[in-house]
Amino acid sequence: MINFATGYIFALACALIVIIGDTLLKLAADKGHGLASMPLAVGCALYAISAVAWFLAMRHISLAQAGVAYAMFSLLALCVIGSVFFGERISWREVGGIGCAMAAIVLMVR
Repeated sequence: MINFATGYIFALACALIVIIGDTLLKLAADKGHGLASMPLAVGCALYAISAVAWFLAMRHISLAQAGVAYAMFSLLALCVIGSVFFGERISWREVGGIGCAMAAIVLMVR
């Protein structure tokens, strides 16, 4: 059970690291920064760090479980970030997608 939880924790860490990187890339793009900007460089570095968390997640859970967990964590966090920081609206269709993602995690647990 500990290995199982550890795998999901690493999948969550991977998703959060990528999301922070995505947020930096979005900010750089919205502000018209060039390819040599600091937000872009930090975002790319975070992607590299996330690869380590992804590797560690896959050591503890199956690729299918890691993939579904990553997708769910990413979906949830990106919806929140889009809504809170970028003023994007979350539609009922997106709420349904979040529900489906959470149901997929429940189905994937062995």
